[in-house]
Amino acid sequence: MAQEKIILGIDPGTTVMGFGIVRVVGKQLQFVQMNELLLKKYPDHYIKLKLIFERTLELIDTYHPDEIAIEAPFYGKNVQSMLKLGRAQGVAMAAGLSRQIPITEYMPKKIKMAITGNGNASKEQVAKMLQGLLKLKTLPKNLDSTDGLAAAVCHYYNAGRIEVGTTYTGWDAFVKKNPDKINNQ
Repeated sequence: MAQEKIILGIDPGTTVMGFGIVRVVGKQLQFVQMNELLLKKYPDHYIKLKLIFERTLELIDTYHPDEIAIEAPFYGKNVQSMLKLGRAQGVAMAAGLSRQIPITEYMPKKIKMAITGNGNASKEQVAKMLQGLLKLKTLPKNLDSTDGLAAAVCHYYNAGRIEVGTTYTGWDAFVKKNPDKINNQ
C-alpha cells in the first residue's frame, strides 16, 4: 500500500492569507484544496492574528496535514510591514506547533524556483505552472491561494533531499558529482 502524506502550504499575510493543500500518495502529487482568508475588512491587527490562528487550526483539524510549508517573509524596506508579516507567519506557525506538526520555511525565491525554475518568476507564472502540474481547471482571481499551494508543492519537491543546499554550475558539474545517476545505454 502506498504511503500517504498531506502537506499544508501557507502564504501568510495580514491582508490575505493564502493556503493550499496537496496529498502525496507514493510519489504521486494530488491537488486537494486552495483558498484564502480575506482579512482586509478587519481594522484591528490583533483580530487579524486571531483569525489567522483560528483558520490555520481549522485547516489542520479538517485535513490533518502531516507537514506544513510556510513562505518566509521577504526582506522589504517597510519595517512595519515586515513586523506585521512576521506576526502573521508566527501565529500560523504557532497553530501548527500546537498540534505538533513539523513546519518548514521557504524563501519566496526558493518556492518560485521549485515551481518554475526561475526564482524571479511572477505570481502569474507560478500559478500557470501549478495549473498545468496539478491539472487545475481554473485559477483564482487573487493569487495568494496559489502562493500557498506553491509552498506545499515546493515542500513536496524538497522532501527527502539528501543534498540540501548543493548547487551546480551546469550539467557538467551535475554529471561529475552524480555519476550513479547517468544511464549510459
